[in-house]
Amino acid sequence: MHASADLEQLYGATYRRLVVQLFAICGDLADAEDAVQEAFVTAVRKQHGLAGVSNPEGWVRTVALNRLRSVWRHRAIVKKYQADVPGPQTEPGVTSDHVAIVTALARLDPDQRQVVVLHHLADLATAEIAAELDIPEGTVKSRLSRGRDRLAELLDEREEPRHA
Repeated sequence: MHASADLEQLYGATYRRLVVQLFAICGDLADAEDAVQEAFVTAVRKQHGLAGVSNPEGWVRTVALNRLRSVWRHRAIVKKYQADVPGPQTEPGVTSDHVAIVTALARLDPDQRQVVVLHHLADLATAEIAAELDIPEGTVKSRLSRGRDRLAELLDEREEPRHA
């Protein structure tokens, strides 16, 4: 059988069971699902090596558990040092306008989105963006112009009700 077919079969047979097991270990369904998904991504990347493993489900479970441990270590570090981070540490309020802008930004070409965000949210000049992204300043200006135009179109669509 082909390695990808074996992996699909493994996924179909074990995904739910592994999520239940990891959920029981960590107590957070989203973390359990993320860890199992990432373990299967690793399995896809290493599927030829996985073919020689005697217990593929155990291998995926171990990778998922390692992912959980990594998440826990990261959270512990953040918790330990969070009080030392200067500035406000409360979540910013998210308004409907904020959601609309982020939704519209997500629909931009990724290169345009990056330049628009760096210019308008990070307050970088076009020359600074060009240096940071290692692209010509003219390219930054072009992407910024096109991105603004497209963003305006997307936000106008949101505000104008469509008539049948």
